[in-house]
Amino acid sequence: MTDSLTSLGLPDRVRACLFDLDGVLTKTAVVHTAAWKETFDDFLRHRDGPGYTPFDPVSDYDEYVDGRPRADGVRTFLASRGIELPEGGPDDPPDRETVHGLGNRKNNLLLKKLREQGAEAYEGSRRYVNAVREQGLATAVVSSSANCREVLESVDMAGLFDVRIDGNVAAERKLPGKPHPDTFLEAAKELGVPATQAVVYEDALAGMDAGRAGHFGYVVGVDRVGQADALRRHGADVVVKDLAELLKPGQPTPEQSAPGHPNPGHSNPGHANPGHPKEDSQA
Repeated sequence: MTDSLTSLGLPDRVRACLFDLDGVLTKTAVVHTAAWKETFDDFLRHRDGPGYTPFDPVSDYDEYVDGRPRADGVRTFLASRGIELPEGGPDDPPDRETVHGLGNRKNNLLLKKLREQGAEAYEGSRRYVNAVREQGLATAVVSSSANCREVLESVDMAGLFDVRIDGNVAAERKLPGKPHPDTFLEAAKELGVPATQAVVYEDALAGMDAGRAGHFGYVVGVDRVGQADALRRHGADVVVKDLAELLKPGQPTPEQSAPGHPNPGHSNPGHANPGHPKEDSQA
């Protein structure tokens, strides 16, 4: 059985669109990468001396950090180097050699770079989200970053999403981060839409894993760095370089799940999570 693709490039059963932030909506992924590299390289240089192996901004970032909550990114990357640090606590100073201290060091660098460079939206993504809303579909942004609200406001996109599940919300509700599907499932729940009628948009391999694990109706991989094959291996139904590529009439696509669900339209769900202004505690 097949689903016809709509003018949004989606199966016609889809009622909600769940967007990652960094690398999907905004160009902040490159700023995150630079902050992680500076943080880990300084740590490794101090620990191992001049012969240290630096953090690779492509392979290490994609495999161990991208899409994960910040503390998980620290643990996962260090484990790949056979390093284990004490956990410490969320308020650890950035010069303390703990998981949270290293994460806070990265966050300070990130905020500094954002102040200096600013954030920028992908205009194809802005165009696509506007088209999604014009079609009456529900929208959510799902990000491991607790700077999500501020970044969206800075690029004038905060008003385009009915629900925001970010690092602050995940911490408050004790939701595990990607590659677990819980934050995406929470967004679908807030919108009143089953996962089988929601689509996940992600650029991170951990996000692809979350989309697959959550049994969502469709998963769109956004390839900004030349990893289309890896995105498909991790669960993408389709891979694009820019969301605007989806804005065209499509051909039938193999049924992924929940056949025969009509699209009843979006019934204007309530706006959840109006804002959590505390400082970033995630990636």
